[in-house]
Amino acid sequence: MVVLIGIIMGCVAYAILLERKVCAWLQDRVGPNRAGPLGLLQPMADGVKFLLKEDFTPGTVDRPLFFLAPCIAFTVAMIGFAVIPWGGLVDLGGPEPVRVQVASVDIGLLYILAVGAMGVYGLVLAGWSSNNKFSFYGGMRAAAQMLSYEIPMGLAILVVVLTTGQVRLENIVEYQMQSTWNVLLHPLAFLILLVTAFAETNRLPFDLAESEQELIGGYHTEYSSMKMALFFLGEYAHLITVSAFMATLFFGGWELFPFSTRLGWGWLDWIYKSQTFPAALCQFAIVFGKVVVFILFFMWVRWTLVRPRFDQLMRFAWNGLVPAGIALVILTSLLLYKNAAESIWSPLCNAAVFAAAVLRFYVSSPVITGRQAHMPPINGSPTRRFE
Repeated sequence: MVVLIGIIMGCVAYAILLERKVCAWLQDRVGPNRAGPLGLLQPMADGVKFLLKEDFTPGTVDRPLFFLAPCIAFTVAMIGFAVIPWGGLVDLGGPEPVRVQVASVDIGLLYILAVGAMGVYGLVLAGWSSNNKFSFYGGMRAAAQMLSYEIPMGLAILVVVLTTGQVRLENIVEYQMQSTWNVLLHPLAFLILLVTAFAETNRLPFDLAESEQELIGGYHTEYSSMKMALFFLGEYAHLITVSAFMATLFFGGWELFPFSTRLGWGWLDWIYKSQTFPAALCQFAIVFGKVVVFILFFMWVRWTLVRPRFDQLMRFAWNGLVPAGIALVILTSLLLYKNAAESIWSPLCNAAVFAAAVLRFYVSSPVITGRQAHMPPINGSPTRRFE
């Protein structure tokens, strides 16, 4: 576990540098390039900067909760890594092979959901204890957003549980290696989980809990120095955890590509079946590569899409994702009853639910609200559009 924490902290530090480089590339800039060759020492420079910053604590805050909140946010993000499988079995010379995993938990999926739900406590406590209206609004937004999007996330995960009949993450990976990737059977479930991941990690375009234009800094407005750094470290650690979780749940974990176990290629069979240390490194590299792709996608979306209003964010969850998730669970159950869960009917049902969800979301979009709703119609015909 100590080794994993060290690896995670290194990945988090350089994920921040990677985001700054991706941002610079998208904006036609160079990015950090002064601290070390090609800016590779920039994470260490940022860490020293945070350590040397003044640790200012306002006199009006609730000090115990004020100090506890960043610790909760960081700790919850870190402990989610414990059940992520980074490979299969490896023989290290002991009495029996071990898994490339900190803890092989029987209820790994439920553990991930429980740990993710605990993350809201750190944000709410940060907003409440700061005794600042902007921080309080940010904490309330974070609570409403995360609790709302956990419902469609749970429904998307339930689809996978129904299909595979497993709640252990390593068993779900092995099921996909024997059958096919879940993203091919349930693309809509993956899409729902991907959207909810943006909300759970407070990433743009769903970062309304800390939107600068409205709330200054949101729930961490009053924080500085290492207390503020813990929030950022927790955010990027959560981002890596969510990326690894999606790679495990829908993209076959350490399987290189779909149906690869059926090809009979010797080097692939060696990677999948050999319990040697080099094979375990190859499996880890495959999972890590998928995680990097997801992280790059999260970063690309951050600098591409605009931020919606908070009411639009909540309406999208309750009018779009939740009905789609419920319909998907019902159809998956019916397909299982008919022994057709792994047939072409599964992606077809996903496509039908997606079309119905888009239609319902369009029909339920309200008439123009606010000041414009009371203005006289143009040419006698009122206009309807999305907010």
